[in-house]
Amino acid sequence: MDLHQLYVFTKVVEHKSFSKAAENIFLSQSTVSSHIQGLEKTLGVKLFDRVGRESILTPHGERLYHWARQLLLIKDQALLDLKEGMTSLRGMIRIATSSVPGQFMVPKMIKQFRAQYPEVLFHINQSSSKHVAEKVLNGSVDLGLLGQKFEDDKLRYIPLLKEKLVLVTSNEIRITEPVEINGILQYPFIMRNSDSGTNALLERFLKKNKISKDQLNIVSYIEDGQSLIQMVIENIGISIISEVAAREYSRHHMLKMYSIQNFDDERYFYLVYNINKTQSIVSKLFIEGAVELV
Repeated sequence: MDLHQLYVFTKVVEHKSFSKAAENIFLSQSTVSSHIQGLEKTLGVKLFDRVGRESILTPHGERLYHWARQLLLIKDQALLDLKEGMTSLRGMIRIATSSVPGQFMVPKMIKQFRAQYPEVLFHINQSSSKHVAEKVLNGSVDLGLLGQKFEDDKLRYIPLLKEKLVLVTSNEIRITEPVEINGILQYPFIMRNSDSGTNALLERFLKKNKISKDQLNIVSYIEDGQSLIQMVIENIGISIISEVAAREYSRHHMLKMYSIQNFDDERYFYLVYNINKTQSIVSKLFIEGAVELV
């Protein structure tokens, strides 16, 4: 039983005639008869009695007509709702983001997107890059923004912004430039957690320079990037963080920013999505326009 068969059935009921129903819905009479026969075969009941020139509903036919009208109404309501959703473009986009994109990229992207689609809502969840990738993989969010790739056949990455890491200190500390990594090992150091993209890039740089983490004077590991910056501002320690984040605070003279000699490794911030997840229209528009939104 399909909805088209039910539609043909209701027309026969309303016209009390196979031929008149066929004429009304632009089908041949034989096609209408075939649909009704198929419906009767599927349900295992007789739907019409022929009385003279009219086709009269059987008791089974009457009950089916009641349900057929409701099913077809629900179908029409569903199509109308989908059509309205396509034209007004309303809905929710769920985004998981690591700390730097969440603080410095996502607000600007949302502002620009909502300028075009003001009825779209956003649900933002901030965590480490690793957890962002996990949320995209398990389908609990529509897309993610992060600073490190986690390879999986289901994940697709779109590069959004290239940057490097820089050294940050409080305004109370003065470091002679050019800054070498070996020259700052004695300073108290604040470290990001192991699941962050910043930490992964820093560890690769230390390994390349044959420096173990034990050689750093680490005073704190911290999850939240904004709290880390506040600890640097309060002169609890120095740190190596995203240039995108550091630039904002340096511009307002809240901390000092230094480039580290030979630390030329660059990274991208990516938008990531799951190719196996069916995206809503608004999520798809956000993904396709992400590069222009940054």
